[in-house]
Amino acid sequence: MTSRVLSLSLTLLLAAAAAAASAPAEAGFVVPEGGFVLDGGDIEAASLAEGSCLDPSLAEEPGATAAAEPSLMASASASPALDPQAAPAPRPMAFEYSDGYRTRLKIHKYASFATLPLFIAQFAVGQKLYDGNASDGTRSAHSALAVSTAALFGVNTVTGVWNLYEGRKDPNKSTKRKLHGILMLAADAGFVATGMLAPDDDDEGGGGGGGNRSTHRTVALASMGIATVAYLIMLIGN
Repeated sequence: MTSRVLSLSLTLLLAAAAAAASAPAEAGFVVPEGGFVLDGGDIEAASLAEGSCLDPSLAEEPGATAAAEPSLMASASASPALDPQAAPAPRPMAFEYSDGYRTRLKIHKYASFATLPLFIAQFAVGQKLYDGNASDGTRSAHSALAVSTAALFGVNTVTGVWNLYEGRKDPNKSTKRKLHGILMLAADAGFVATGMLAPDDDDEGGGGGGGNRSTHRTVALASMGIATVAYLIMLIGN
């Protein structure tokens, strides 16, 4: 009886061991060979001791902070520093012109509007004279236009040179006005030469004027061209 009980007990023990061995292990409790398991408290303690977070993807690289500091310093040094002792930009100095200057400037400006119309008319009339197809009325018109051109340039030369002289000490004077004045004076000299080279009659090389039609025409056109450039410098600039 006793041996039968012992055999039955041994059989139950072997069956229980076989059942336990064949049952699947629960997730989270499989430990690799030579490993060990820490509970939640141990993991937290280990994380605090190491100074890192639980998620390795959120952990900063050891050299990240050290590398960021030189970058910030480099960018700060690259930006231009504001010097509190830097001298401010100089302001334009005021220069007071007289009422006469303003009056002469208006005369000079409004008279100059007749420049291009006079040149066009003089060229058209002069071309007829040069081609030999001119009537007495054309010759009279040519003379009248020549006198008008001389009067215009006389007025503008006086007003322009006078104003240039008054503004000679203006620290803000522009180079454009100087260039305009120089070119207009060159055109004045050209128109004086044009009158001196004008022939007295219609014959080629005719005489008392000291020149011929070809030279007279060439100098006149050159003077008109210089004056037109000087006129446009001021017109476009304004």
